[in-house]
Amino acid sequence: MDKLSGKVGINMFADIYRNKKVLVTGHTGFKGSWLTTWLLELGAEVCGVSKDIPTSPSMFEELELESKIEHNFVDVRDFEKLKEIVQHYQPDFLFHLAAQPIVSASYQDPLETISTNVMGTANVLETLRGLDKPCYAVVITSDKCYENVEWLWGYKETDSLGGKDIYSGSKGAAEIIFHAYQQSFFADQDGSVLMATGRAGNVIGGGDWAQDRIVADCMRAWSKGNRVEIRCPDATRPWQHVLEPLSGYLLLGQMLSQQSSLHGEQFNFGPRAEQNHTVKNLLHDLSRYWDFDHSDQAYVVTDNVPFHEAGLLKLNCDKALFKLKWESNLSYPECIEFVSEWYYKFYDEEPDMYSVTTSQIAQYHQYAVNKSLIWCN
Repeated sequence: MDKLSGKVGINMFADIYRNKKVLVTGHTGFKGSWLTTWLLELGAEVCGVSKDIPTSPSMFEELELESKIEHNFVDVRDFEKLKEIVQHYQPDFLFHLAAQPIVSASYQDPLETISTNVMGTANVLETLRGLDKPCYAVVITSDKCYENVEWLWGYKETDSLGGKDIYSGSKGAAEIIFHAYQQSFFADQDGSVLMATGRAGNVIGGGDWAQDRIVADCMRAWSKGNRVEIRCPDATRPWQHVLEPLSGYLLLGQMLSQQSSLHGEQFNFGPRAEQNHTVKNLLHDLSRYWDFDHSDQAYVVTDNVPFHEAGLLKLNCDKALFKLKWESNLSYPECIEFVSEWYYKFYDEEPDMYSVTTSQIAQYHQYAVNKSLIWCN
């Protein structure tokens, strides 16, 4: 992959974020760090709100993002402090990513998950009630907000919400709270605050070190020459690089600012159907970059399955294509290349991971241009 430098093309997202104040909750996490970096490359001023640095290593720390933005350690469950930040910063755009994102952790501490994902979302929406200026808010939930009955076709935005585990239930509840707030306090499409939700899942990419995430678990083990334990090798997922849903979130923010008719809508963001692969397939393809003679040396299947895991979960993204002209960009091999290259450079002691990350963002944009995707113009 060629290394590119400099800002992303000025026509991306209609240059809507340049010199705009953008507030990102959960900015110290995996997806939040990628989104913060992309916004900086688009010329935005970023204010971040997170309760802590969630992992070690940390992409946020490796990219030295604290020195590049207005950084705040505040828990979204602390309404008064959150309100103070929103009132002081007066954001033009808000992306709400702060969450307890790990399914296994929701079994260990269900109240932490519920309070963060449900009340945290309610607090963000409540702060927006006091904002007397135009602001476009994108609230991120998850593909797991759907009541998953493991059918073969993808879930549409109108399908039932729910979940068999606390994490999934909390994301479904966050969507219900969003709808109630939007209908109760932000129903006017001509109001100053417009909002929508984005749903995505099975996100992989460089810089993820969260516990009980398959790629993060692999990289921790393989960097030490160890095999990784996997629970459900035949579980099928539509794997997508983190830049795919982020492109959808950024496009949704842009389109909200241009089309008030999108206010209150929900959108799925997922990869093409051919990117459905088993966990075993994913590990086989990733392990080729780590000099294993055979993929069996890379992992071992464990009988320890402490919680329910879905065998199949995918999204129908026709609404995003029809209303936003959004479609996924990377092929499965390109996704594997992006993920593998980022971690390879990190563990090979690449001195500037910020440049590595912005290079991948620029390359992602170039791929979209080469494929003539409408949304990238």
